Amino acid sequence: MLELYSVSSGYGRLPVLFDINFSVAPGELVAVLGPNGAGKSTLLKTILGVVPASRGTIVFDRTRVTHEPASGRFVRGIALSPEGRRIFVNLTVRENLVTGSSGVAPDVAARQMERAFELFPVLGERQGQRAGSLSGGEQQMLAIGRALVSAPRLLMIDELSMGLAPLVVAGLYETLRILADEGLAVVVVDQFASKMLAVADRACVVEKGRIVLDGTGEENQAELLAGAAVGLDRK
Repeated sequence: MLELYSVSSGYGRLPVLFDINFSVAPGELVAVLGPNGAGKSTLLKTILGVVPASRGTIVFDRTRVTHEPASGRFVRGIALSPEGRRIFVNLTVRENLVTGSSGVAPDVAARQMERAFELFPVLGERQGQRAGSLSGGEQQMLAIGRALVSAPRLLMIDELSMGLAPLVVAGLYETLRILADEGLAVVVVDQFASKMLAVADRACVVEKGRIVLDGTGEENQAELLAGAAVGLDRK
């Protein structure tokens, strides 16, 4: 579904990622771990095209998208639920979900919205409620639901558990596992390392802009946790 070959990127003259080789298969849930400032968020933004690759190749669904703008990659099926959620607090839950349907056929968007309500029933119950009045966990559900409305084939979530209670985070992980089992490719950046490894098919550790470890949780759990230790919440 997604392949990165020797990709480097950054912000202007500030390099952040160096020679990244990374892949995700359909139906695979991949955890991206690492300390703050390691380049995890930049990796997701580079995949989406918000941050341009300065070298290397990015392939999505067998098509080179290295120099394609973010809008083109979104239409191809790459969606990002950003760090901090970035929902529209003054819009209703339903209106927020509709913002994720740009370029999507109305019938597909409607079907995906109903799917979001199935996954997150509280959103269906509060469709007319202002998004800013939701709890932190509900806002994260809304951010993920908004990304799902675009009917993505690759869903990326940045800092899933930020500011959320462990019980809420566990429920979100279960939902992502369901989506992956249905065939969606999922990449999650988070700080709850041990909980992520329990549900992920594979995990990688980013350190100083490079992927220093890549493997399954079962095979390398101790090593993955140790490699992500600096600044990482081990809860």
